[in-house]
Amino acid sequence: MTSKERALLRSQAHHLEPIVHVGKDSLTPEVTAAVDEALEARELIKVGVLKNCFDDPNEIAQIIAERTKAQVVQVMGKKITLYRKNNKKNDKR
Repeated sequence: MTSKERALLRSQAHHLEPIVHVGKDSLTPEVTAAVDEALEARELIKVGVLKNCFDDPNEIAQIIAERTKAQVVQVMGKKITLYRKNNKKNDKR
């Protein structure tokens, strides 16, 4: 992903609210599945890391990206922005 593509995705994600929240149990299979479903439906999502999760948001972002085959657009504080292109969605247009 180029820096211009990343900047465009950041601007599109600016107004989004986190859809999935990572809590004290950190990354569970349920959280990963929820992120995968959200990416399938929306392509661009935000994930919130709650205050009671003591893991590093950058590490969480990388692990989620690996498990869901997504790309990390941005990690800002405790908010993670992820993108995964949905080929099925583009075929319908």
